[in-house]
Amino acid sequence: MNAIDVLSDLFLIIGAAFFLAGTIGLLRFPDVYTRLHALAKVDNLGLGFTLLGLLFRVEDVASGLKLVLIWLLVLAASTAVSFLIARRARRRGIAYWQAERQP
Repeated sequence: MNAIDVLSDLFLIIGAAFFLAGTIGLLRFPDVYTRLHALAKVDNLGLGFTLLGLLFRVEDVASGLKLVLIWLLVLAASTAVSFLIARRARRRGIAYWQAERQP
């Protein structure tokens, strides 16, 4: 294994860690808005690090550009869908979660 393979593996592991953290956030966070935040971060960072790890392994420039295009499309879709879900939740009157305050 050379340094490029190690670097690629490192970025893939970091991406997987972000996906794991986002999944845990989706399951554990209390309301729609905080869950959307967790998923948006997973799309941005998790997929970004995974893509970076895969870019070290591509054979040609065209394959790398396709991966970057897929990432940009996922970013645009994630932004639009998160906005629409949050707007719908707000219009339906779903309140923000508030922590209980200690006296």
